[in-house]
Order: sequence, then structure tokens, then C-alpha cells
Amino acid sequence: MSSVTRCEWASGENELMRAHHDEEWGVPSHDDVHLFEMLTLEGAQAGLSWSTILNKREGYRRAFAGFDPSVVARFGAKDVERLLADPGIVRNRLKVESTVNNAARVLETQESEGSLDAYLWSFVVGKPVVNRWRTVSQIPAETDLSKAISKDLKRRGFRFIGPTVIYAFMQSVGMVDDHTVDCFRRA
Repeated sequence: MSSVTRCEWASGENELMRAHHDEEWGVPSHDDVHLFEMLTLEGAQAGLSWSTILNKREGYRRAFAGFDPSVVARFGAKDVERLLADPGIVRNRLKVESTVNNAARVLETQESEGSLDAYLWSFVVGKPVVNRWRTVSQIPAETDLSKAISKDLKRRGFRFIGPTVIYAFMQSVGMVDDHTVDCFRRA
């Protein structure tokens, strides 16, 4: 597939980046476990490169019980200390603790809204926002919508979910399609 045109950020030699772009990025996801995973990974990426996080993705899946929010929400202080010693993830206390906190918030959201999926996708009325960017440099880091979602998530007690993290999350789970117009993955 080297002859296809991809979004600039995924056109290099990094196999994980290409696979993420080609198979996942911008594809609508409605699975609560996957949504929790991507919310966690996008938060973990803050201040780091996405390739760093993709390289640790399997470590995250092992460390956080396959992103089962009902399991992660029960993690205690000993679990946090175990995770902070795990080289398979980003060992940042605030990021680790936010994942445990956010798992509990996911459960509360499922209880109040029926699912994390129903809650998050309500912000885009169930349909992806499809943009028509010509170049990656045109794609914003955050939008009014990502600011609104971030604000509401914070109100619900979620952490590590600023507007930039949320916009990247929206792209990853297909709430926003930001494939450039020349990309073969264009909807």
C-alpha cells in the first residue's frame, strides 16, 4: 500500500502509525471499552508523541485490564503504585490516577446516559463531523465543540480531558473525520 496517499502524519515509515491511520483513525467507534481506551490513550499522550503511546498500547491494555471500566474503577492505591512501576505504560502519577478516576466516571455516565457511546455521540447528533482539510496544517488542535465536550466531561468529574485531548479523541474514534481530501481513507 505504499503507492496510496495518506494524511501526512501517517505517511512515514512507522508501521504502527500507518496501521492506526489506515484501520482506526476516523472510523466511528460505538464501543464503550474502546471509547474508554482511546480517552485514556489520548490523555496519556499529552506532552508526548502519538507514536510513543502506540508503542505502549499493548502495555496499557495489560495494565488496565483491557480497559474494562468496572475493573479499573476498583483499582486502589496498591494498583496505582504497581502501575507507576510498569515500563509498559507512561509512568505519570496524574495520568495513572486520572485513568482510575475516569473509569468510575465512565460507569456513572453509563448509568445516567445508558452508555458512554450515547453520551459522547450526542454531541455530534450521532453523525461524524466531516471536514475538508487540504493539509494537516489546517487541522485545528481544538474546536468549540471539543471545548464544550471537555467542559461537560470536567463537570462530570473526568480528568486529563482538556479541549486538545478531546479533539484528538474525537478524531481517533471517528466523531470527526479529519482525513485530508487527498487521503485514500477519505470518507
